[in-house]
Amino acid sequence: MPSPGQTQVLLAPIKLYREILRAHRNMPAAMRAMGDDYVKSEFKRHKDIDNPAHIVGFVSQWTSFNMPKDGWGKKLDSQLLDKMSDEQLGQLFELREQVKKSLNE
Repeated sequence: MPSPGQTQVLLAPIKLYREILRAHRNMPAAMRAMGDDYVKSEFKRHKDIDNPAHIVGFVSQWTSFNMPKDGWGKKLDSQLLDKMSDEQLGQLFELREQVKKSLNE
């Protein structure tokens, strides 16, 4: 999230989706496949959202994910973790375990 003095430009969802998949091209094959599957399922799950606040939140979170300022593999902010549902935390844990497994192969 940008600080109060900054402005964040939000991309159209389809353009953002394509940019994320393009960014995955630089990943090892196993990580790319897992990342692509995750992105595709999340965007598909949210494609019928009508609430503008949810759309802006979804796009802004994926925009910040797609353009990390301090590199990949950073620790998540505890405030962000506190806002996550049990399902989201479970998905995050599964993603972490899959990444660990793919790096060890």
